Amino acid sequence: MTSGSEAATEHGAGEGAGAEAHGGGHGTRAIIAALIANIGIATAKFIAFLVTGASSMLAEAIHSVADSGNQVLLLVGGKRAAREATPEHPFGYGRDRYIYAFIVAIVLFSVGGLFAIYEGVHKLQHPEELTSPGWALGVLVVAIVLESFSLRTAVHETAAVKAPGQSYWRFIRTARQPELPVILLEDIGALTGLVLALLGVGVATLTGNGIYDGLGTVAIGILLVVIAVILAIETKSLLLGESATPEDQRKIVAAIEAGDAVLSIIHMKTLHLGPDELLVAAKVAVGSGQTGEDVARGIDATEERIRAAVPIARVIYLEPDIRRPADPAASAAGAAPGA
Repeated sequence: MTSGSEAATEHGAGEGAGAEAHGGGHGTRAIIAALIANIGIATAKFIAFLVTGASSMLAEAIHSVADSGNQVLLLVGGKRAAREATPEHPFGYGRDRYIYAFIVAIVLFSVGGLFAIYEGVHKLQHPEELTSPGWALGVLVVAIVLESFSLRTAVHETAAVKAPGQSYWRFIRTARQPELPVILLEDIGALTGLVLALLGVGVATLTGNGIYDGLGTVAIGILLVVIAVILAIETKSLLLGESATPEDQRKIVAAIEAGDAVLSIIHMKTLHLGPDELLVAAKVAVGSGQTGEDVARGIDATEERIRAAVPIARVIYLEPDIRRPADPAASAAGAAPGA
């Protein structure tokens, strides 16, 4: 016996609330704040590059353009993920958010990182003295201030959804919602890149040697490649399909085993269909003397408890079974009894 029809009814119910509770709304605010900051910063950097000829300014301008495009991709992914399920895609489009986050990593790697490395190497081979470096220095200082505000927004939004005491690095590694980790890494990379550009332009200005501008540009490119690789690894894991967090799994187990008609789990599997939608499939042991009607009522009540404990658990399949004595041979091999 499964909960397929009831799960279909619940699919999308309370979707806005679930997304907000698990970081969807917070992620959107951080994306918009970063997008506004990057558009302004990119424009200023291009102007500074045209005036000074500093390759690090061009690398930073391309970086900001790539970041702006990435934020647009994240917004598009969030919009497409909200589409209703169809017969061809019965579990909906929640993973679109993962796909677009993965595209962000590729764009950051190719457009941002590789271009900056190429430009930096070219500058090292043909160093030139900077003209009007004050423009570049002024733009970089202003950009650092604006990026600091963008990062502050991302940190504030992340703090509202991450677990108490959880480090930001741990949040990036374990989050099932891709937007905030992407924005956090992008903003940290942008601030670090601006500092590297400031150092490159500053030392090149003091020494009159354009090679330091090239070194700063190469350092920016390497930084972007490293961040892109981290993002690609994390989003690839999400695309392949990750289980519920350990905390949510504990809540689900407790909800299953908490009712009047005592059920116990034989085995359970969970899968994120999207950042804010979880599939739960479990085989549960029921009493041998229960009627089919008793089992059906017990499973319906169990589904309600699961959804109350973990609101993103929207697709639930529970299969009743009778727990059998463990086969000694199976137990020795590590098999789950009754599976």
